[in-house]
Amino acid sequence: MLSQIIQTHLAHSVNQVFESLQADQRQGIIIPLEQPANLEHGDYSTNIAMQLAKSLRMAPLAIAGLIAARLEQQGNMDGLLRKVEVVAPGFINLFMDWQEWAGRSFALPPGSGDKIVIEHTSVNPNKSMHLGHLRNSCIGDVLVRMLRKTGHTVEVHNYIDDLGNQLADTVVGLLHVPFEGEYVRFGDYCWDLYAKVNKEYTQHPEMTHKRTEILHGLEEGQGNMAWLGNLVAERIVREHIEEMRNFGIEYDLLVWESSIVKEGFWAAASTLLEQTAVYVRESEGKLAGCWVLKQAVTDSSGTADSEEHLQDKVLVRSNGILTYTAKDIAYHLWKFGLLDRDFSYTPFTGEVWTTGLTGKKLPYGKADRVINVIDYRQEYPQQMVKQALQALGFQAQAARLHHVSYGVVSLSPASAAELGINTGDDRHSYAMSGRQGIGIKVTDLALLMEKTIEEARPDKKGLSSRIIAIAAIRYYLLRYNLGTEIVFDFRQATEISGNTGVYLLYSYARAHSVLNKGQDLGITVSRPVEFPQDLEKSEAALLRHLSAWPDTLYNAGKELAPSLICTYAHGLATLFNNFYAVCPILKGEEVLMRFRLWITSAFVDTFSDVLQVLGLPAPGRM
Repeated sequence: MLSQIIQTHLAHSVNQVFESLQADQRQGIIIPLEQPANLEHGDYSTNIAMQLAKSLRMAPLAIAGLIAARLEQQGNMDGLLRKVEVVAPGFINLFMDWQEWAGRSFALPPGSGDKIVIEHTSVNPNKSMHLGHLRNSCIGDVLVRMLRKTGHTVEVHNYIDDLGNQLADTVVGLLHVPFEGEYVRFGDYCWDLYAKVNKEYTQHPEMTHKRTEILHGLEEGQGNMAWLGNLVAERIVREHIEEMRNFGIEYDLLVWESSIVKEGFWAAASTLLEQTAVYVRESEGKLAGCWVLKQAVTDSSGTADSEEHLQDKVLVRSNGILTYTAKDIAYHLWKFGLLDRDFSYTPFTGEVWTTGLTGKKLPYGKADRVINVIDYRQEYPQQMVKQALQALGFQAQAARLHHVSYGVVSLSPASAAELGINTGDDRHSYAMSGRQGIGIKVTDLALLMEKTIEEARPDKKGLSSRIIAIAAIRYYLLRYNLGTEIVFDFRQATEISGNTGVYLLYSYARAHSVLNKGQDLGITVSRPVEFPQDLEKSEAALLRHLSAWPDTLYNAGKELAPSLICTYAHGLATLFNNFYAVCPILKGEEVLMRFRLWITSAFVDTFSDVLQVLGLPAPGRM
């Protein structure tokens, strides 16, 4: 990576300055490096001289001069550096030799060799998926793509909560709530049935005991209730997987919560926990009769064991029913290979395998790192899992358990109104609620946006409107920082200009078209290419951004931040379109045309890589 090479040379130069001044060298000096917004301030710049002024007791400008001289003595970074400039009050501005850069290859650092298990999607198998669920899946999928691209071994899990309240409510509806309607998919039928069941609970609270009965039946796993729950969950999970496959999202393994119980994972985890002082049975108070984890956990607000989170500490309820957190602790002990038992595995659909009571023994689990993509409302239970690992003495594993938290998705007033939701109260956004049947199903969203795009595009050759719609949805859900709560707007997501997936696809297709036209004119792109003596600003800016792709990919993978890729992608597309507008690519002297076609080719190669990581198509034509 270019920035890593620059950092290495700067660090060496700084060390030489310390030696020449016979100063005590400070270990672990972090050298800040940035790409200035103004090209006149260099391709890269550092203020390290100002940071060292106090310890070296020298003026920053003098220190910067010494560092710059050492850089030049190193052969200007082996020829990659064209010019070093020292600017008051102590900046060192670096101007790269882009022709030299173009003739080299820059590899990412080798992967650690660690096995990473990423759990994402994990939607309750009781109804069709909605837009909010899709954000989880898109984030998880891009994390998988980023980490595999940077050399990691990644295993993708989808955890199926087939023993939870939501599935129990749907089964209650099937057994006790008369309902009918015309539906193509079972999940869509259950979407409306689930809302109707929760309405029944409100009107007839005594009905909730049916949920408890069915929860017991599901967990016992032997009778009619268990089989019915299994049939409902499996049918809906198959629909979920097909929906996600349409979005380019795949899984390696489905882990069923019922398998964790049936295979004795919780029994093994419970035996381990009973040997600690923090797993106790409460004898009085609100949680009397419950088995709880007594460790203090501090949530993001700094509140430890708040009233709101008391129930999250319960692992076994007083009625004997296990909580989600209990089974999650057992699941994570298995993920890290810390239990003395394993699942059996059978094919589910396509390349996806599933846990079960019979089947093959396969090398799933045994992770070095675990990443869970779960929205911010599950932060406290995730901390409980980490605390359980720590209480059991698995400190290293707890440190390598990462919760990728994200904000929920709501609908803009315009989008909510389009769905028939009452927007008379003039709110900024409208939250989705499965219990109330409010929201938009993933399949319906894709159809709605496909129709919008189909009606708007004059040329219907090239990519189908459906593929464009799916790309637009994916990108809209990925472009925001993880902590941001997204207000989804159907129309905004399909705009051709601005920071949208459609804009990215058009940019790639435009560049691809330019290369085809150059080929038709008989102009070949060769390497190494001859650079003009002076670059146009738009050419230099585009080259600089192209050079930053390996660093961006590496940092995004390190920080688990898909939005960094989106920011880079939009910036690269914008710089290419500016270059396209300012610099005639297929006009002028042939040597200049060859150079500009080479830049276009470099953009296509890099942008194809970027789009692949984001899970977007790279169209030759829109």
